[in-house]
Amino acid sequence: MYSFGLSNYMNNKIYTNNPPNGLRVLDLFCGCGGLSLGFKRAGFNIVGGIDNDKSSIDTFNHNIGLGFIDDLSDKDWPKRFNVKSNNSPVDILIGGPPCQGYSLTGTRDAEDDRNKLYNAMFVGIDAFKPKAVVIENVRGMATLYGGAAKSQVTKMFESLGYDVQIKILDSANYFVPQHRLRLFFVATLPEYSFSWPIETNDKKNYVTCSDALSDLPSMENCPNDDKSEYLHGPRTTFMELMRQNSKIATNHKPTVHKQFVIDTIKLVPEGGNHKDLPAGVGESRKFNEAWTRYHSQKPSRTIDTGHRNHFHYKFNRVPTIRENARLQSFPDTFNFLGSKTSQNRQVGNAVPVFLAQSVANELAKSLTK
Repeated sequence: MYSFGLSNYMNNKIYTNNPPNGLRVLDLFCGCGGLSLGFKRAGFNIVGGIDNDKSSIDTFNHNIGLGFIDDLSDKDWPKRFNVKSNNSPVDILIGGPPCQGYSLTGTRDAEDDRNKLYNAMFVGIDAFKPKAVVIENVRGMATLYGGAAKSQVTKMFESLGYDVQIKILDSANYFVPQHRLRLFFVATLPEYSFSWPIETNDKKNYVTCSDALSDLPSMENCPNDDKSEYLHGPRTTFMELMRQNSKIATNHKPTVHKQFVIDTIKLVPEGGNHKDLPAGVGESRKFNEAWTRYHSQKPSRTIDTGHRNHFHYKFNRVPTIRENARLQSFPDTFNFLGSKTSQNRQVGNAVPVFLAQSVANELAKSLTK
C-alpha cells in the first residue's frame, strides 16, 4: 500500500534541517512562507519576509518570524525594510512575484500589472548587492507572449553582472506528493557556480497521496472541529517527516458540502474527473480540472487557491487545509492563520517546502565553498 518504508531516504539531508550556514535571506512576495521555510531548513537565516497580505504575514510571523507588510510597488521599499530590520545585510534575495498574469488558470494579460512586480526583485538587487537571487514563478512565464518576460528577466540579471540559470522543476521529483511544475531563475555572482538539485526519486516511486494523507481522519462527522488526533503512527517516511514534533493535526476542519455536491463526488472514481460522470450530472463544471478526485497511489494534481474542483481520493469532500498543506510538504507544526478562504489561498500560492529546500541545499553548497 505504501511506496516508502520508514528507513527510506532518512539519511538524505534534503529532508532534514541542516546546520546554520550564516547566510542571510530576504524573501519578497513571501506569502505564508513556503520558500522561506525551505531555505530555513537548508540552514539559511531568514532576516525578513515581505508581502502585502496581512493574513499571510500573520502566518509567516507565527511560524518563521520577521514578516513585514509592504506592497513593494515603489523604489523606496529597501529603505523601509532596512529601518525595520536594523540594517541586516542580505546575502540571498528570494521571491515568488505574483503570477496570475502568466498562470495557465489566469487571464494571460500581457499588460497585467502583477506581471511587472518582479521588477521589485531588481530594486532589491540594486540595494543589497546579494551573492545570489532566486525567483520562482509559474511555468507559463517561460513561453507565453513569446517568452518576452523570461528574456527580459535574464537580460536584467546579466546586465547586473550575474550568471543566471533557468529551469522548470516538478515538485514530485523532490519528495513532494504533488505534481507542481514551476519555473526557477537562479542567479549568482560569477565567482559562484550553481548546479540544479538531482531528482530524488525515480518516476515509478513518487510519494503518493496515500503516503502523505492516510493517517489523517476523515472529519466528516466532526464539521466544527479544527484539529484531530492521528489515526495511527507514521507508516511512511513522508508522514514521519510531517509529524516531527507534532502530537495533533491542526487546520483540519472539513468543508461541509451540499448534498448534491456529495452525491456528485461519489460518482467520480478514484483518479477520475468530470468526464467520468453520467450524462447530465455535474454540468455546471466541465473544464479540465472539474470534479477531479485524487488517486491514492499517485501524487496529487497541482493544488490551487480555490480548492473547489479537487477531491480527496477516499472521502467525499475537498481536502482540508492540513491535507493540502501536506501535499505542499508543510510540516504539521506549521499553522495557518486567517479565514479559511485566506488559508486556502496561502497554501495554494506557496512554493512546496521540499522543492524550495532542494534548491536551497544546492545554493548553500555553491555559496559556502
